[in-house]
Amino acid sequence: MHAIEQEVFSDPWSTQDFRDCVTFALFLVAEAEGERIAGYIVALDAADEGEILNLAVAAAGRRRGLGRALVEQTLEALRARGVRHVYLEVRESNASARALYASLGFSEVGRRKGYYRRPVEDAIVLRLDA
Repeated sequence: MHAIEQEVFSDPWSTQDFRDCVTFALFLVAEAEGERIAGYIVALDAADEGEILNLAVAAAGRRRGLGRALVEQTLEALRARGVRHVYLEVRESNASARALYASLGFSEVGRRKGYYRRPVEDAIVLRLDA
């Protein structure tokens, strides 16, 4: 997962960031041929709210529906845990991710100025009423 994180993001999570989440977060992975990880998603839930913290698909696995499948399965898992609202942040410039989330029913509910580093960019806060 860390190799994909490094490939996909300009300001990637560290291996420690993943370790910190492993005991309490929901992790799902998509496997490619040869049982390699082709993508992953990390989410949290508390009471009736959930948050998608991280979603990444390796370049070789893109445009095959892996990201959509990971989000859909995560939403199912969160709903099963009683989650009614799911949130996430996405870079303002990430048109493909924003289109994916919109197609799944997420809508813009806010903006976090200068949220992302390397480069500095606003985050668009999205919500789905599950």
